Amino acid sequence: MKHPLLHATLRRFLSSYKKQLILMKKFTYFLFVLGALLLVGKNSNAQEYKPNYPFALGLKFGGYENGISGKYFMTDATSLEGIIGFRSGGVVITGLYEINQKVFNTEGFRFYYGFGAHIGGVGRGVYKRFNGDNEDYNSSQILLGADGVIGLEYVIPQSPIAVSLDLNPRLELATGPFFDIAPGLGIKYTF
Repeated sequence: MKHPLLHATLRRFLSSYKKQLILMKKFTYFLFVLGALLLVGKNSNAQEYKPNYPFALGLKFGGYENGISGKYFMTDATSLEGIIGFRSGGVVITGLYEINQKVFNTEGFRFYYGFGAHIGGVGRGVYKRFNGDNEDYNSSQILLGADGVIGLEYVIPQSPIAVSLDLNPRLELATGPFFDIAPGLGIKYTF
């Protein structure tokens, strides 16, 4: 005798449990990487403190994608940022043009905003959105759209580490159109 309600409840429980395990693994990974970056920064005597660094490479943790981030300053006020983000069942490549301004009258503290675009793909499954209005896909989908960014960045004094916190609004065109927004936390090693 089959019990569809019992099977559905069990599937939801297992799905929720798997999501919690994945979240715990990501958090553990984040703490490990943060500790490693801080240790490298503290022990790097050859690396000088540069509040206006020319290039940085690090990790970006977002509401949906986590990945590798690189930021290159073309001038003191303009930069290019590239992100290769990995999400459940997919990958997204984002390019951003950013305007940077000193803020709070503090050396190493910057406000930035900008725009760009993304391209990527997701496999079959659920495309999670910030407002909870998720998209269900029965097959692989291409992601293509316009992006914005607004945030704060701080280069830790006497350290080659930069930390950023931002919001990333996104207009998805290929599978939409729909608007989405996600928070982001970046940790970068400055060169």
